[in-house]
Amino acid sequence: MRDFTREVTVRSYELDGLGHVNHAVYLNYLELARYDALEAGGFPPAALVREGWSIVVVRAELEYLRPCFQGDVLRIRTRVEEFRRSSMVVGQTVHRLDSGTATAPALRARVTAVWIGKEGRPVRIPSPARRALGG
Repeated sequence: MRDFTREVTVRSYELDGLGHVNHAVYLNYLELARYDALEAGGFPPAALVREGWSIVVVRAELEYLRPCFQGDVLRIRTRVEEFRRSSMVVGQTVHRLDSGTATAPALRARVTAVWIGKEGRPVRIPSPARRALGG
């Protein structure tokens, strides 16, 4: 399996009333990291659109382990853990960085996404995408 990473810095407007990252904001971070993984694998959004594909999240399981705060630099690791015919299960972890070193995970996620074709129905994940993403 192939790992992809992305770093983000927590911004003030991403915080909840208690001063830590709002739980829903993590979904945005995870989506950015998945798009980065696709792009690194040769499938930028423009290529997906050109082929008539979309990738739809059908399930997201998030386990919140530690809070993150404004100014924290977060490293998101993304890895496709399982390929099925038209879907894939993506494992993602979020770590706070402390002087460039990842601390214990702040969040773990498993996201199931389905590839959709031009007709709006699930399609077999293309072989080049499987190879590029580590399958």
